[in-house]
Amino acid sequence: MAEKKSDRTRAAILAAARERFGTDGYERATIRAIAADAAIDPAMVMRYYGSKEKLFAAAAEFDVRMPELHDVPREQLGEVLVRHLVERWEEDDTLRVLLRTAVTNESAAERMRQVFIGQLTPTFERAAIDQPAVRAGLIATQALGFALCRYILELRPVVELTTDEAVAWLGPTVTRYLTEPSPSQA
Repeated sequence: MAEKKSDRTRAAILAAARERFGTDGYERATIRAIAADAAIDPAMVMRYYGSKEKLFAAAAEFDVRMPELHDVPREQLGEVLVRHLVERWEEDDTLRVLLRTAVTNESAAERMRQVFIGQLTPTFERAAIDQPAVRAGLIATQALGFALCRYILELRPVVELTTDEAVAWLGPTVTRYLTEPSPSQA
C-alpha cells in the first residue's frame, strides 16, 4: 500500500523538527523555521500538531526498547544494559535532541524523566530488582552523563570510545547499581 501524502508530510515535519530542536533548542526553534526546513507552509505544521509544544512532544517521542533482564545473569546486567543504551543512542538521534533540549526546557526535562524512569523502572520490576525507581534514577545519571559528554559536549576521549570500551567502563558501575544492597540495608 502506498504511503499517504499526509503520512509523508507528518514524517517530513517530524524530521525537520528533530533537526531544528536539536540544533537551535526548544526556545529558539520556530514553527516557521521548521516549516521552511520541511518545505511546507507553517499552517500545515499547526494543522498537524496544533502547537510548538505538541510538535516537540511528538518529535521527542522515544522508546528505549528495554531488553528483558530477568534471565540475564546478575554479573552481566550492567554490560547488557549499557550496551543496549549505547546502541540506542547511536541508532536514533531523537534522544540526543531530547537531551540537548531538556537542559533548558521543562517540558523536555519532563519528557526525559518519563523516558528514563517510566521505561527503566518497569523493566527492573519485572526482573525482581528491589528499589527499581531508585536504581533507574542512578542508572539514568550514568546514561545521561555519558550521553551528554559523548553527543552534546563531544568530549574527545568519550567520543572516541568504542561501544565495547564504553561497556567495559560503565558496565561494572551499572551492575553495582542493579545488584548491590541499598547502603541503608548494608
